[in-house]
Amino acid sequence: MSLSRTFLKYSAVAAVLGLSLAGPVLAQDAIKDDKVIAIVNGHEIKVSEVQMATDDIIGQLPDLPPKLRFPFVVEYLIERHLLAQYAVKEGIGDTEEYKRRLALYQAKALRDAYFFQKIRPMVTEEEMKAVYDEESAKLQQTERVRARHILVGTEQEAKDILARLQKGEKFEDLAKQFSLDGSKDYGGDLGYFTQPEMVPEFSKATFALKVGETSQPVKTDFGWHIIRLEDRKQGAAQPFDQVKSAIRNVLLRKKVSETMEKIRSASKVEIVDEDLKKYAEDAAKAAKAFQEKQQKSLDQTGAGGDALIESTGGKGDLQIQQ
Repeated sequence: MSLSRTFLKYSAVAAVLGLSLAGPVLAQDAIKDDKVIAIVNGHEIKVSEVQMATDDIIGQLPDLPPKLRFPFVVEYLIERHLLAQYAVKEGIGDTEEYKRRLALYQAKALRDAYFFQKIRPMVTEEEMKAVYDEESAKLQQTERVRARHILVGTEQEAKDILARLQKGEKFEDLAKQFSLDGSKDYGGDLGYFTQPEMVPEFSKATFALKVGETSQPVKTDFGWHIIRLEDRKQGAAQPFDQVKSAIRNVLLRKKVSETMEKIRSASKVEIVDEDLKKYAEDAAKAAKAFQEKQQKSLDQTGAGGDALIESTGGKGDLQIQQ
């Protein structure tokens, strides 16, 4: 199963669980120097607490540069502890509201600890490297081309542009001036793509060209195209170290899904509310239908190994939707 297909299959489970799989998780790793970095009325805030808080709220952080995230989270923790200390002073810890929240957060803490102690170690370096080797081998057998195009509304417009190109005008300049799709901002550059990624008429014309050649007007459902082939190459994977994190995340989602299936099969889960039961059944059917539709689309386009491929340019509407 390709990385892209695996991602689709398991990402929904991870999203429901709310697990922070999207980045390096440092809090649960060995911390050599867990030093104190702030003290709030006697409470010591250590590096490990900042890292755990970062993992917990990473999705809520503003768009900050990495170097500013650490001080932002420290300030977040300072305010959290100040409010918590005043809550204790004012007797909030004895209220039913606090006890309900404590039970909820305790379950979350146990779930997160189970993930980091039991599930995360399941993904080994050897397994990640095996996935990388398998997918990169597939990419090496796939031809990719890089092309530019100019999209216009009529055949006559396409012929006029072709004539100007033959007189020596620059393809990039004419694309920026006349092309109707988003690639015009890149001088018509569509980056590298495989044959199944684009609509059939466009792919057939592009892959028939030699490097440096410009096509005659090509008609698709989007209009008329003038295409220039820039380069051909066999597919190539990015270095393992650059995609290691993405591969780990895909495999972690798989482990989460497998673990949840095993736990649920050994557990008794009962929906008591009749209205909720009906909605739950409908939601399950809708989710299954969505997964089948996505899988069918992937099967038709032959997409695979997306985490390993370096992509450039803007393919716009021509790219077959996945």
